[in-house]
Amino acid sequence: MASLSSILSSSNPSLRSDAFGDKLFSIRPVAAIKTTGRETGRMAMKASMGGGGRGVARFEGTLVRSQLLTEMIEQKVIEAREACEGDKTSDKCKVAWDEVEEVSQAKADFRFRLARQDPLEYYCQDNPETDECRIYDD
Repeated sequence: MASLSSILSSSNPSLRSDAFGDKLFSIRPVAAIKTTGRETGRMAMKASMGGGGRGVARFEGTLVRSQLLTEMIEQKVIEAREACEGDKTSDKCKVAWDEVEEVSQAKADFRFRLARQDPLEYYCQDNPETDECRIYDD
């Protein structure tokens, strides 16, 4: 399993979001769903906005990181339950649930960073010589 720091690291190109990549959707194409005209319009609007608030990532790499964090949280919960089977007041149990809380907080922080992040930032880190990324001194 990947470490928390490697999942959140923006320098990991395999997990980093593509600033100009295609949006990912978690819904079926509108034509494949039998709906009324009003529902079809709503679904098309959600698709154009990136999925409609069901945790759909805006960029390809963010979906991978979000899934890895979710898997890590699930794994930590299993480990915490196993650690607490005998004695729920033991230090080992407390540490295990602290780890669950830390990973959950990391996922929440990741979502917050995505909401206020400029997609051009990653592109400019990799391509500082392009016109879009040049900084001019007046």
